[in-house]
Amino acid sequence: MNHSLNEQLMARKAAATPRGVGVMGTFFADHADNAELWDVEGRRYIDFAGGIAVMNTGHGNPKVVAAIAAQLERFTHTCYQVVPYESYIALAEKLNALTPGGHAKKTALFSTGAEAIENAIKIARSYTKRSGVIAFSGAFHGRSLFAVSLTGKVQPYKAGFGPFAPEVYHAPFPCHCASLDEVKKAVAHLFKADIEPSRVAAIVFEPVQGEGGFNVIQAEAVKWLRALCDEHGIVLIADEIQTGFGRTGKMFAMEHFGVLPDLMTIAKSLAGGLPLSAVTGRAEIMDAPAPGGLGGTYAGNPLAIAAAHAVIDVMREERLPERGQRLGDRLKVVLESLRAEVPQITDVRGLGAMVAVEFNRVDGAAKSDLPDPDFTKKVQAEALKRGLILLTCGVNANVIRFLFPLTIQEPVFLEATEILSASLRAARA
Repeated sequence: MNHSLNEQLMARKAAATPRGVGVMGTFFADHADNAELWDVEGRRYIDFAGGIAVMNTGHGNPKVVAAIAAQLERFTHTCYQVVPYESYIALAEKLNALTPGGHAKKTALFSTGAEAIENAIKIARSYTKRSGVIAFSGAFHGRSLFAVSLTGKVQPYKAGFGPFAPEVYHAPFPCHCASLDEVKKAVAHLFKADIEPSRVAAIVFEPVQGEGGFNVIQAEAVKWLRALCDEHGIVLIADEIQTGFGRTGKMFAMEHFGVLPDLMTIAKSLAGGLPLSAVTGRAEIMDAPAPGGLGGTYAGNPLAIAAAHAVIDVMREERLPERGQRLGDRLKVVLESLRAEVPQITDVRGLGAMVAVEFNRVDGAAKSDLPDPDFTKKVQAEALKRGLILLTCGVNANVIRFLFPLTIQEPVFLEATEILSASLRAARA
């Protein structure tokens, strides 16, 4: 029996790699361009996953590729902590200026989002001389041990990996699923029953939860968190790893709320597909760790830094945050227009181009409050069959999120919305 190339690769994958590295696709990438991807057998897909919010400037962006190629001719690695280079400093200067707030800031570069989170907590602990950290239910902050301790979703991230880092506490997330009053009561209970506020180093939150279901934090909750942290000397950390770089219609999601965090973690679309992350924050907090306390062998890789400089130029020149807002608004209109035909749609939400649709079960003609992960998977499968790559998310796995490149060509975007509409109708049939 002859097997296709994709089938052969799947068999090799099963034999050579562990099942713990979960893979959605049953096909393998050959090449990609902007918002389109072709597999090893020549099939074309429209990419509405973007490498999980990494490709905001599109696959193979010419300016990003050219910047990487130019750096490749000079050097690929020295370890910044051994022999530094100017491009690291220049990117830190840009991030200090780009992130919200005119106060004095400093930036340290790392390789992954989880590294950024881990280092942000280290910095907060060093500055406050405290150890406790508060995060939120539904949060995703990475897969390394401390990051997964902060993550507020058991399956698949925490199951079987305990015990977790001590002195990490979770409260309900103040979005459409929990009122601010409920969250205030939960935090007050933490302070009475688990840890006094004078031992809390940091509160970390995503302005829009990613894996948790694209849950948008309430604006009043952001103001309350800022006031709470100011009252108790707690460092407020905004995790902008998925929300940053134009995804929400602003360069950073915190710009929607008019509140300044003390530290911000950045990664994903920062370097157009190359591994790079950052912690940017108040200079006096960033300077708390002693020399040698921060860093990493690959932290601030020169190729990734070159890509990041180009990404920032593309974002500015092509006004991608604003374009993301327009495309996100159009996608919401498409989804809202399908509510009557697809009663499983219970919510359409998001900021800018960080849009999601949530599905609940329908019993006969009646809607229910029960999540429908099976219908969600069916929509995803129908879309993939038609050449559109979608990702699911949510604590109950009943949400589809949309993470298309902000550079997506107009005809490709229209084609994708047509495929999405057809897929929703087919899943309903």
